[in-house]
Amino acid sequence: MENSVLMWGVFIALVLSLLVLDLGVFHKKDHEIGIKESLWTSAFYIFMALLFGLWVWYIKGLDSFAEYITGFLVEKSLALDNIFLISLIFSSLSIPLKYQHRVLFWGILGVIVLRAIMIGLGVQIITRFEWVLYIFGVFMIFTGIKMLFVSNTPVDIAQNPLLIWMRKHLNITQTLHNQKFWIFEKDPTSGKKKFFVTPLLVALVMVEFIDLVFAVDSIPAIFAITQDPYVIYTSNIFAILGLRALYFALAVIINRFYYLQHALAAVLIFIGSKIFMADLFNVAKIPPTISLGITFGLLSAGVLFSFMKERNEKSDG
Repeated sequence: MENSVLMWGVFIALVLSLLVLDLGVFHKKDHEIGIKESLWTSAFYIFMALLFGLWVWYIKGLDSFAEYITGFLVEKSLALDNIFLISLIFSSLSIPLKYQHRVLFWGILGVIVLRAIMIGLGVQIITRFEWVLYIFGVFMIFTGIKMLFVSNTPVDIAQNPLLIWMRKHLNITQTLHNQKFWIFEKDPTSGKKKFFVTPLLVALVMVEFIDLVFAVDSIPAIFAITQDPYVIYTSNIFAILGLRALYFALAVIINRFYYLQHALAAVLIFIGSKIFMADLFNVAKIPPTISLGITFGLLSAGVLFSFMKERNEKSDG
């Protein structure tokens, strides 16, 4: 019990410190975040994630460390499409660069709570109904195959049902009011002050909704890797923290990673298949360190081949 309290205490203290440092020091004043700042901030978050991984190794052993890193890589890769949609949300609602970090920061707080609820429910379900893991495995394999053969279709944010509902039922200002999420303005007809939300709050709600949708993919994926709630939750949160920092650089170069989707599809098929391998082929469970090596190798190959494709296209042009 004391060990469990210490583990969660270290994690909570570190995440809170990072959030305070982020908003209170690095981004005390709203400003446009360039690619260089985005990359340096992301590198810092990756370093902190790896440092925490060493803590997981120390407190829980090598296998848990390997599961943590595998979960971190898979969550980070799955969230790349999330980056593309967030960029569409900001452009659709005309959110300037200098206010985008504020939306992403408060979005992180929502993600921390939502992921805790979803993972907590998942742990309870799997504890009572272990066969649910096989459903997760089938879902991962199906998702991987779909990613291999189904190309991404254009997304029209303006037609999103949630955005349509908000525009119909909420008083939304036509313009931004600096960094405010809501304001009180006089109603021209009654003369009384009326509650209005700004496009900044609309963007925040949309970002949270998009993350909730993508969690449907990422939560089963991490449960297929490990059922340890500590490893699941911490790897998820550190991947999301770092990805939001990397957003401002990735939003510009995301289309260059042509083969990354194929590599991620292969990873999902592998992770989903792992659940069935031991039962179908009567073999021992694949060690977490081997799973980490395969996951890292596939994702690295996707990035490498993407850069090679871009270089060849430039040389041919």
